[in-house]
Amino acid sequence: MNYVIQGRRPASVFRFFEEISAIPRGSYHEEAIADYLVRFAEKRGLECYRDAANNVLIRKSATPDRANAEPILFQGHTDMVCEKNGNVEHDFLRDPLELYVEGDLLRARGTTLGADDGIAVAMMLALLEGEIPSHPAYECLFTTAEEVGLDGARAFDYSKIAARRMINLDSEELGVVTAGCAGGVRSDLTLSYVAEPFAGDAIRVELTGLMGGHSGGDINSGRANANRLMGRLLAELTEKTEARLVSLAGGSKDNAIPRECVAVLAVRDVARSQDILTEAAVRLSAELSAEDRGFRLSVEECEPEASMLSSKDTERAVAALTCAQIGVLEMSKQAKGLVEYSRNLGVVRQEEGKLTFVFSSRSSMENQLDATQRELDLFAKMLGGTVRHHSRYPGWSYAASSPLRSAYCEAYLAVTGETATVNVIHAGLECGIIYSHLPDMDMISVGPTMHDIHSPNEALELSATETFWRVLERMIEKL
Repeated sequence: MNYVIQGRRPASVFRFFEEISAIPRGSYHEEAIADYLVRFAEKRGLECYRDAANNVLIRKSATPDRANAEPILFQGHTDMVCEKNGNVEHDFLRDPLELYVEGDLLRARGTTLGADDGIAVAMMLALLEGEIPSHPAYECLFTTAEEVGLDGARAFDYSKIAARRMINLDSEELGVVTAGCAGGVRSDLTLSYVAEPFAGDAIRVELTGLMGGHSGGDINSGRANANRLMGRLLAELTEKTEARLVSLAGGSKDNAIPRECVAVLAVRDVARSQDILTEAAVRLSAELSAEDRGFRLSVEECEPEASMLSSKDTERAVAALTCAQIGVLEMSKQAKGLVEYSRNLGVVRQEEGKLTFVFSSRSSMENQLDATQRELDLFAKMLGGTVRHHSRYPGWSYAASSPLRSAYCEAYLAVTGETATVNVIHAGLECGIIYSHLPDMDMISVGPTMHDIHSPNEALELSATETFWRVLERMIEKL
């Protein structure tokens, strides 16, 4: 294998990251990476357990000088968000990622990098390889399907875990220690429709070029949601001229702010429709943040389809896009600047006779998750649709005292000369699931700096990764 990352330390971390980047590992397709982990353990004589969900637990004994130290659990997920630019040919079920270095950043060409959470996998493998010569006993838990509802963490048998201190390696900013996270729930709102024979001319409306990002961590960034923008465009179009929806597709992951949306419409007057949409797009672009300056709208005549939605069903679909509450719904009353409650309309998909709108809601308060389900139930009822709630997961509450957190902060100060920041995040972590099973677990979530996760602009800072490893090494030596 030709490695593209050169001259970085420890070399094993970056070598393992490149190796796993050659293994397709989208959510629900983690069989190959689980095979790799089992082979890794067998080759080194390490105790290994693999369950039906392809979660893998690998244990490594303490070095003789640390035999009396308490064991420590390291945890991260093997799956990645599979997003690519529209003009990129890449099969996430078969193709390896094409990594390249750009200054201090590691990227993948035209696709997500998978540093979320591949860097955790690479670091755990380096620990199990013996990169740190003196250490307590390790338990390394590699979970699956994190990006689609924490399903792997839900399925794991936690009676197999002996450690009562845990480092989750799924955070994205060096110098920040995460000590709590939001819970969440997915909701699929479905509108059924009866297709009518196509009439008129057809146009294809394609909205592209938005920044996108993580539906939790980036929800308060001001980045536009492509599905919402499409709704606004179609609402203005149908108000000013006759138009019927033929097809609609936007976004691909409920936990990513959608960057693209495409609609095909049956219209009475192509030129008039193009003018309305183009003028509306100019006004919309003036509202967008600098991060969304790549926004583009294409309106082109296309071949007619066999059928279209009725006027009423078109109206219902446009209402779903435009009237659902999304974005930041409530800020925390305890922690200044922290989002408490949010909702993302991440995916719109169409099947025969059905349009489905996929929402991801987040809050650290269970009562607000109950409220979001009721709100969407009522919204679906108003639209004459149905809604299914699923993949709900608990939050992880902040602990006033944490010896592990203190140890990490001390190590960070010793290595960098700077003080680490402790925070609670508006995103789901597997820590919430694990904490619900092991409430006496002392845990933190940490990691090196990444940018634009869940988007094709995703990047990992190489120097931050090196620094993070030095902090981790110092901490382990002192535990």
